[in-house]
Amino acid sequence: MATINDNYLKLKAGYLFPEIARRVNVFAEANPDAKIIRLGIGDVTEPLPEACRTAMIKAVEEMGDRNTFKGYGPEQGYAWLREKIATQDFQARGADIDASEIFISDGSKCDTGNILEIFGHDNIIAVTDPVYPVYVDTNVMVGNTGDANDKGEFEGLVYLPITADNNFTAEIPSKKVDLIYLCFPNNPTGATATKEYLKAWVDYAKANNSIIFFDAAYEAYITDPSLPHSIYEIEGARDVAIEFRSFSKNAGFTGTRCALTVVPKTLTAKAADGSDVELWKLWNRRQSTKFNGVSYIVQRGAEAVYSEEGQAQIKGLVNFYLENAKIIRDKLTAAGLSVYGGVNAPYVWVKTPNGLSSWEFFDKLLQTVNVVGTPGSGFGAAGEGYFRISAFNSRENVEEAMKRIAEKFKV
Repeated sequence: MATINDNYLKLKAGYLFPEIARRVNVFAEANPDAKIIRLGIGDVTEPLPEACRTAMIKAVEEMGDRNTFKGYGPEQGYAWLREKIATQDFQARGADIDASEIFISDGSKCDTGNILEIFGHDNIIAVTDPVYPVYVDTNVMVGNTGDANDKGEFEGLVYLPITADNNFTAEIPSKKVDLIYLCFPNNPTGATATKEYLKAWVDYAKANNSIIFFDAAYEAYITDPSLPHSIYEIEGARDVAIEFRSFSKNAGFTGTRCALTVVPKTLTAKAADGSDVELWKLWNRRQSTKFNGVSYIVQRGAEAVYSEEGQAQIKGLVNFYLENAKIIRDKLTAAGLSVYGGVNAPYVWVKTPNGLSSWEFFDKLLQTVNVVGTPGSGFGAAGEGYFRISAFNSRENVEEAMKRIAEKFKV
């Protein structure tokens, strides 16, 4: 008889965002006239930049000509895209990253899960709480955890609480951990990290032979020039960190799919015999075996992000969503709610009013003002009593949603 991977049975509930969709669908079916505004999932709403569209159209035309047709591309991604990324995203900021250390993929969400395949099952793994659920769930799926307790915390993971008391930036653990997930600007809280803060983590990782998984999917939203966009802006990070980035939230590629992962060739971890192994080689082997690369058409669209026109257009997109975030912050603050994030980040983290739990506030918002957000408890036990509101929507919807919430929940 065929058997299953029993680790999946440890995931007691559905993935957070499908569960939100299920509740919204139930409500919508029962209330077909309700004008629901969705500020939950971090999906963009504005069209792809013109520069990207133009490049993709040209690439489609190339695919219709035998002389310019492209079949299988390099699994690591085309060199012309990786070189632009290395030059403009990293080297221009003083980060010593070479194009050969960049891997193009179809999503950071995929890569943050797939990266676990090149690591052993005996690592001590640290995650923040609250946290992007993919980090936890993928560790459960591959067997790196035990069962969950009543609060939803999985045995075998080290949880690092992030709260208003520590400005939603985790304290350096007092004990040794091997793999560390960090996300800045943070999803879900919108918190940012200073160079000094990241330097403390890099120093910790060096002292403990740890590896940092640094999720920089929202780096384009950083407007404060003092804040780092990449962990590789920190001296020594090449020796301790893998960085994940995405074209989803800066260029609107959520439905187009293109991202990148950086694995420095100087980064090593231990084999069972105690020898040092280059992680670049393992990740390259994994990608070459299990991934056929991102389509030529999409990579040409991503390349256009780095053109003069593309840079101006994605700056306009980012500024649009940042203005949405400011509207959310200002309106909810004026209503008397405790609000965090939304500056240098597209997410606003709200303390639920009147002692409501995260899911109680979710249901109340949906049922009374027809607005959808994300319950903080869905990101971890320490997220209970908080609520995430996304700035990814039209200006009209954001303004209308804030008007509804402020009128109903003014403290």
